[in-house]
Amino acid sequence: MFITFEGIDLCGKSTQAKLLHEYFKSIKKKVIYVREPGGTKISEKIRHLLLDKDHVEMEYVTEFLLFSASRYQLTNEVIIPHLKKSYVVICDRYYDSSTAYQGFGGKIDVKSINQVNKIATSGLKPDVTFLLNISPQESFRRKKIMKKAGDRIENKTLLYYKKVVAGYLKIAEQNKKRFKVIDGKKNLNDIHAFIVTTLKQKL
Repeated sequence: MFITFEGIDLCGKSTQAKLLHEYFKSIKKKVIYVREPGGTKISEKIRHLLLDKDHVEMEYVTEFLLFSASRYQLTNEVIIPHLKKSYVVICDRYYDSSTAYQGFGGKIDVKSINQVNKIATSGLKPDVTFLLNISPQESFRRKKIMKKAGDRIENKTLLYYKKVVAGYLKIAEQNKKRFKVIDGKKNLNDIHAFIVTTLKQKL
């Protein structure tokens, strides 16, 4: 099973992905956790380029193509080989992030993004995607409380993030069978319990 987690910064998706990874290990399931961008030697180098705050001049198309290059490497070097070995693969972000961030949030035509996404994933789609939904205002509030210095993408404007959230919800609406939208302001343990229950039904 291929499971992805999506949402804007500080929505709790990484926490939930790691909790799920621990859960599967506790029940002796073969499982691997990966993140985007990253997960391979090449992909981690691309991650550094993408998130470096010094690269403020980076264009949206450059950003998208770098994400896609990282994704292709991760998909073919790690994700597909592990799925073939009957692993549960948990991925913190996948191609829906590009559609939401560089498509709806950025300036790239979504149809063009969808075409590149197919190439970057070798046609692989997640079996289930959990979208932890919070408002941009909540994301900014959490960032302030944590005194978190944002990376290049995290430091974009409130208007940009409003477009990203709207994009995520539209993607979820168009893919109802795959997406499970969760209120990211709910209790951490309640969210984890919902995710486990959902996956037990699917498994």
